Amino acid sequence: MTSTRKTALTVGVLFILTFITSIAAALLYGPVVDDPNYVLGAGADRRVFLGAFMELLLIITNMGCAVVLFPLLKRQNEMLSLGYVVARFAECTFILVGILALLAVVTLRQDAVPGTDPGALVAVGQSLVGINRWTFLLGPGFADGIGTGLILGWLMYRSGIVSRRMALFGVVGGPLLAISGIAVLLGATPQGSSLQGLLTIPEIVWEAFLGLWLTFKGFNVARAAALETREHDIVPAYAAA
Repeated sequence: MTSTRKTALTVGVLFILTFITSIAAALLYGPVVDDPNYVLGAGADRRVFLGAFMELLLIITNMGCAVVLFPLLKRQNEMLSLGYVVARFAECTFILVGILALLAVVTLRQDAVPGTDPGALVAVGQSLVGINRWTFLLGPGFADGIGTGLILGWLMYRSGIVSRRMALFGVVGGPLLAISGIAVLLGATPQGSSLQGLLTIPEIVWEAFLGLWLTFKGFNVARAAALETREHDIVPAYAAA
């Protein structure tokens, strides 16, 4: 197995794991996110802890995708490749803040002082859940659309190391995902609306394609070799002096 194929396989598996961990976390977070009175009830703290663990794995897989791809993509455009890495790290920062917010809800439920006004507890708990929802909107919603959608899609399209037709799903879907986040932020549409869901479909198709394509097929060998040749042909300034 060549180093390029190993890179493709690694990135493909990491992309698939981002889907698995993010979906698992969303399902596990159900009780704390959907129940306004979670802080007053028996709770499902173990589920929340497991959901937090899934999102920690999501952070690792997200960053892994960017770090593993960077050495290859920088041969196409180093500045944009670095931008993709930065966007991924920004997305992961938002995810981490969201994790902390939901863990704080669990702490609030477990350590509530007897006699505390139930209404106040619910208000604080819902505020923390609100933080989690905003971090999802600005991280996996906005930052991911710019990074994995627009930037990575454009790099893949220009290099041709994957299907250019599919790369257009990222080029188009990324901005649509970012626009959907901005629309929610500005109050043009509610979070979780059908319009927002519709605008996220091209980005989902793009990321699912990447995961499956790179895992089972890999990069276009000729295009990847061309990138390597391009890098080798670059003469450092100090060498030419």
